[in-house]
Amino acid sequence: MRKGVDGVQQWQDGEWMVRSIFGGAATKAYRCPGCMQEIRAGVAHVVAWPADERGDLTDRRHWHTGCWKARDRRGPGVERSRNAPRYG
Repeated sequence: MRKGVDGVQQWQDGEWMVRSIFGGAATKAYRCPGCMQEIRAGVAHVVAWPADERGDLTDRRHWHTGCWKARDRRGPGVERSRNAPRYG
């Protein structure tokens, strides 16, 4: 299992610590906050948490890689399922 942080990423809502989780290391299912769909065990994804929240593991969120990369386009607090219509 890979440990550590891949890096710090700057987004509109601040700096985030981001770690890539490879499929073989993904042993649990999580709910992606970007699309509210399940990330199944065995699926590669990313874990992100605010860079200024050192040591607070409760702020970590598991995201589909595509949802994480598209988060600035969705705007803050927008949660949309994969089947919902796109506007704008």
